[in-house]
Amino acid sequence: MPSADPAVLAFDCSTTACSAAVLAGGAVRAARFRTLARGQAEVLLPMITEVMAEAGLDWPELGLIGVVVGPGSFTGLRIALATARGMAFAAGLPVAGVTSCEAVAHGVPEVERRGQTLLVAVDGKREDLFLQPFAADLTPLAPPRALMAEAAARLAEGPVLIAGDAGERLAAALPGARLSSAPPLPDARIVAALALARWRAGTALPPDPLYLRPPDVTLPPGAPAA
Repeated sequence: MPSADPAVLAFDCSTTACSAAVLAGGAVRAARFRTLARGQAEVLLPMITEVMAEAGLDWPELGLIGVVVGPGSFTGLRIALATARGMAFAAGLPVAGVTSCEAVAHGVPEVERRGQTLLVAVDGKREDLFLQPFAADLTPLAPPRALMAEAAARLAEGPVLIAGDAGERLAAALPGARLSSAPPLPDARIVAALALARWRAGTALPPDPLYLRPPDVTLPPGAPAA
C-alpha cells in the first residue's frame, strides 16, 4: 500500500556540512551532502533544486519542510531557517524543526548504542561545546547545553558513547568514553525522517533558532535590528 505520509523536503547547514534530501513514499528519493567551512548561502538553494529535480517532485507535491534549528553556526542557522520560512510561506507548508544533536544521535547504529549513554558533542567554534545526552533508545536525557568539555561528565552516567564533530575533543576530557563510528555531522536524510516523525506526533520544534548563547557580533546600542 502506498505511504500516506506527506513528501518531505529537509535541509541543514548548521555545522560544517550542507545537506538536502527528499523523503517520499517511505523512502529517500534524492539526497546531497557536502562539507564546507563557509558559503552555505551559495550552496543550499542549488542543492535543494537538485534534490527536488532528482526526486521527480514539483513544489505543489511537497507536504512538509524539515530543518535543523540548532545548536550550531549562527550564520548557517540563519540561512537555513530563513530559507525554510520563505518556502513555507510561499507554498503554504508546515515546517518541522529538529535539533542538530538529535540528528547526529539518530545516525548512530543501535548496535553501538546498546548499553551506553550517548553523548552528542557539536563543535561550537569556541572553547565550549554544544552537548546533549541520550539514553540507548535515543530518549533525550537533558536539553542541549553549551558547556566546557570538562563539565560534560555530569551529563552522563555509566558507559559513555560519544558522537558528533566535537567528539574527539570531548573524548579527551572523558577517559574511558568510546567514540562512535557514525558520521559526525547532521545529514538531511535523517533530518527528513525525524521531521516527519515529530510532525506526526505534534512535537516538532518551530523554525526558530536554538542558539544556546549570544552571537559573536552584536549590534551597537540604538542600532536598528535586521
